[in-house]
Amino acid sequence: MAAPVHGRLPPLHGREDFNMRALATAVVVAALAGLGTLPGAGGELLAQAGGRPNVEHLTFEIEGHGEMPYAVSVPAGYDPATPHALILALHPGGKQGSYYGSLHMRQMFEPALRGLNAVVVAPDVPTRRWTSDVSDRGVMALLDRILETYNIDRARVLVTGFSLGGRGTWFFATRHPDFFTGAIPIAGRPGDEPLDALGGMPVHVIHSRADDVVPFGPAEAAAREIEEAGGTVAFTALDRVGHYAMGGYVRSLRDAGDWMLDQWNGR
Repeated sequence: MAAPVHGRLPPLHGREDFNMRALATAVVVAALAGLGTLPGAGGELLAQAGGRPNVEHLTFEIEGHGEMPYAVSVPAGYDPATPHALILALHPGGKQGSYYGSLHMRQMFEPALRGLNAVVVAPDVPTRRWTSDVSDRGVMALLDRILETYNIDRARVLVTGFSLGGRGTWFFATRHPDFFTGAIPIAGRPGDEPLDALGGMPVHVIHSRADDVVPFGPAEAAAREIEEAGGTVAFTALDRVGHYAMGGYVRSLRDAGDWMLDQWNGR
């Protein structure tokens, strides 16, 4: 297993993460180690550590557009007197119903990133893409509401997402570097936003060479560009994990969360 790196990026090495068929075996091992389980995509199980969070399903009114369903996950033992990290979790594309973001939050993002002890917010994309003006306005207004509701550590605000949500991660991180303090784009296209807008924001990119939907090359090139500009970046390159095998990205996301915590603690 190749460990993610930051600073000078060496030649990228492959990482043979488990695919969806192997995921059930991994969960059995995790359960023996005392971890919990949560139903995952395709009937599989995703390992999780720590107590189960409290999840609420709500709606947020976007001015001039209408209601946006969203879910918020509050960590077990949440203390309103203690600042907590905040995670914006952006779902991928696909056939969507109400609280589609919640589905992916509960199956992937929250279990993998539970070590951050964060409040997790998972909206449903209000249009067909996270990069639209409506999505931008609606999501950022929702986050302002979250800041008013929960005690959030403004030095620990992460945006992450998969595929369509990975594209959204690049978008929100470069568009709002004054709000977010970390980004983990997964299987997402970087787009045309200027990467120098990220400044010193730590970014951990996760992408598979076997991705036949979103090409590997642009993600690798974006990581190189951030590194060459002196930014803080890590790149996890996976092998033999297809775009739709989301379970194959879970362990990498957990490792990226640990890396992000190290970056925050080192500041």
